[in-house]
Amino acid sequence: MKAVVFHRHGGPEVLESVDLPVPEPAPGEVRVRLHAAALNHLDLFVREGIPGLKLSFPHVPGSDGAGVVDALGEGVTDLFPHLAVGQRVVINPSLSCMACRFCRAGEHSLCERYQILGEHVDGTYREYLTVPARNVKPFPETWTFEEAAAGILTYLTAWRMLITRAALRPGERVLVQGIGGGVALACLQIARFVGAEVWVTSGSEEKLEKARKMGASWGVLYRDPDWAKKVWKQSEKRGLDVVVDCSGTATFSDSLKLLRPGGRLVTCGATTGPRAEVDIRYIFWRQLTILGSTMSNLREFDEVTDLMYSGAFRPVVDRVFPLEEAREAQEYLASAQQFGKVVLRI
Repeated sequence: MKAVVFHRHGGPEVLESVDLPVPEPAPGEVRVRLHAAALNHLDLFVREGIPGLKLSFPHVPGSDGAGVVDALGEGVTDLFPHLAVGQRVVINPSLSCMACRFCRAGEHSLCERYQILGEHVDGTYREYLTVPARNVKPFPETWTFEEAAAGILTYLTAWRMLITRAALRPGERVLVQGIGGGVALACLQIARFVGAEVWVTSGSEEKLEKARKMGASWGVLYRDPDWAKKVWKQSEKRGLDVVVDCSGTATFSDSLKLLRPGGRLVTCGATTGPRAEVDIRYIFWRQLTILGSTMSNLREFDEVTDLMYSGAFRPVVDRVFPLEEAREAQEYLASAQQFGKVVLRI
């Protein structure tokens, strides 16, 4: 089968196209013939090297994928009678042991042996993939493979951040940092879905305008050195209920200062760096809450996909590249030009 791999950490130049054996599904697994794989910034971090993450080379990147069930492992028909060869399915990239104390409590993304496709194990930049049968779900014919692949990791992450962790409520005001990326756009749609008012930041006026057309009430350029002061003034110096900050070093400190008393900051990443200087006095005096979040549990996977396929929200696909142009696709994602998801067609 065709696949894109890297044999060492580095820039986009380490990505190469190779032929790999087609995997056989183990008991309880399905094999999916992939038709699309969506990119995430996680792909770039894994390729560059994450401290403490040890990979077996060659490594196949990619967390998101959609395709057609190609084969069923032993026992799948008995446990998952709704699955059949030929079904169009999306893949949940979260891999949990289902046996530890967290999995038994239904918190699968806290699993003691938690893994993510494309990060800890080989991912979706390839023609065939085997995963546990519980990790696939059929999607409707009205969705393309590219849309389906684009709608999983980012929406699962955004839903858990806003709904499960931050408990966002109707009428609240939320600031989403860095609109244009997949998670940020998912946050915009989910926040509007629950009746919250959404403000956004971006590096371009064009993205701000696109965000307004999607329901954002107000936006500001984060390249403006006074962007935080403008947000504070726009809030009439009252602050925001919730700030979504997955940027990290560049914005984290200001994001905290922009919260109202009792406000919540939620984060799932640190694209501009993992270290931020924080004035702890803001946290205790305003009684702020800082919430970390990663991926989702199986219940949230069902909730989010059910809502998506019923029409509540739909991912934005910015650009599609063929699999053999994965290097160019990652370079494009790293350039921050996109508004929506970058996807590989396989």
